[in-house]
Amino acid sequence: MTTPIGARIPPQMMQQGIAEAARLLHEIGLTAIDVPQLTPDAAQAARQYGLVLGTSDVQNVPQLLNPNPDVRRQAVESVCQQIQAVAALGGKAVFMCLVPENLAQPISESLEYFAAGFPTIADVCEQTGVRVALEGWPGPGPYYPTLGYTPEVWRAMFARVPSTAIGLCFDPSHLVRLGIDYLRVLEEFADRIVHVHGKDTELLPEQRYLYGCLSAKLDPMPPFSEGSWRYTIPGSGEVDWHRIAYRLQRNGYQGCVSIELEDARYWGSLGQELQGIQKAFTHLATCFA
Repeated sequence: MTTPIGARIPPQMMQQGIAEAARLLHEIGLTAIDVPQLTPDAAQAARQYGLVLGTSDVQNVPQLLNPNPDVRRQAVESVCQQIQAVAALGGKAVFMCLVPENLAQPISESLEYFAAGFPTIADVCEQTGVRVALEGWPGPGPYYPTLGYTPEVWRAMFARVPSTAIGLCFDPSHLVRLGIDYLRVLEEFADRIVHVHGKDTELLPEQRYLYGCLSAKLDPMPPFSEGSWRYTIPGSGEVDWHRIAYRLQRNGYQGCVSIELEDARYWGSLGQELQGIQKAFTHLATCFA
């Protein structure tokens, strides 16, 4: 089975409307789409252009990690309702990045709130056939507060919530910048990979010399970078997408690979976005052929 390759919709493309975004992705040759919200219009646009639904984003996610149990309860109810709505429109996966409202909140505290609320979310997922894809972006510095971007924390999360309805959005770009073996992650967490982001990271030796592994203190930072690395499209960074494709296919991965365009060279206009997605797709298509 060929792995569908799609994209998250970048901002200039999104301004064209969901139907036009679907048409543009189809015209490039993509076969899947991630949507910010799975509405009837979005589902219809995907059907019209033969695109597989990848993920849809979930709202009220920061409140899932709020210290107030009433706020968390309301957020869990909202998320469960969104999952049911996604299922009713044919969606199979939802996307979350567990960044708390208080960026200084310790990850150990966020973990306890996760353990309290996510069993209910997992139950609804199992009932509806929808899975949660948790994004491994560390979050903003200096706290890097996201719950779940290293194997240490994933092990703790999945020990507390064993249901495989709660899984990962595998994005090797974050693992490269953190120095984590992304191929080993694919092996250890094979049954938890719900979705894949097609994004890469280039390591920058001169900047690493100047700034070390932290961000610059005097120089301005370019977009999608903290100094010693920059996010880029697949094929322009350190990630071996051929090896990722082999492991995903060997593990029986059934989801999509969605290009997440975070490359300063292809940002700012619709034409630049289309060029970046086209180049990313050309590279990924050779890997997942």
